[in-house]
Amino acid sequence: MAGRFEGLTVLITGATGGFGSVSAAMFAKEGARLVLSDHPSTPLDEVASGIEGEVATLAGDVTEDGIHDRLVALAKDRFGGLDVAVNNAGLSHPRARLEEVEDARARLVFEVDLWAVWKAMSAQIPAMDVRQGGRGGAIVNIASLAGIAGAPMISVYSAAKHGVIGLTKSAAAENARRGIRINAICPAFAKTPIVMGGAVKAMMDKGSTQEEAEAFVSRGVPMRRLGAPEEICQAILWAADPANGFMTGQAIAIDGGVTAV
Repeated sequence: MAGRFEGLTVLITGATGGFGSVSAAMFAKEGARLVLSDHPSTPLDEVASGIEGEVATLAGDVTEDGIHDRLVALAKDRFGGLDVAVNNAGLSHPRARLEEVEDARARLVFEVDLWAVWKAMSAQIPAMDVRQGGRGGAIVNIASLAGIAGAPMISVYSAAKHGVIGLTKSAAAENARRGIRINAICPAFAKTPIVMGGAVKAMMDKGSTQEEAEAFVSRGVPMRRLGAPEEICQAILWAADPANGFMTGQAIAIDGGVTAV
């Protein structure tokens, strides 16, 4: 039985991260051909070699001039086009009050988490536009629960993710008649390297056990736990699924019930 993405080409940035690597493996199991990218300092080739199926890689900084054009060109050259893009690359900043965040770090967060998403979509949309000879498709931007509501102590990250949702909704409306669906996935804290190496590690460094640290970080989540990357990635695949053809412009919270209360 053919998978949901059989014969389709899926581009993923931040492909070595928690959501990136897990979603890449899940897309591949569903028949997708993959174009994977991440920063040159990451083990991109190692991740790619562990995936069964057709995989092309191109390392690069998502803020680098031309990287997104080169990724789209790679998808076209290797696989004949681009059907799905998952703009997943992102980073945060150490917990601090707004006025205490260092200028250089704030600028980097905005460039990676927001500006690079704009640049990515600027390259991806023309490749998908059925009116210009494209094949249509889906773009999934990885935002955050911090992009839906305020997030004290990570204000710059929150502002950038709010911007991603604004880009998502605006681009979805612009491209609804062009065969392109654009949605955002907004996870709460999940067991990714950013969370486990950030908030959880910070508490463990102060003497908490991992269990205690995870419980504290997830204290505001009705389910009282961190999300698993696989749970978030199921939503990514659902948003990208060609069968999900009438959903666009949505910011979907995968948050253990946070936004329900």
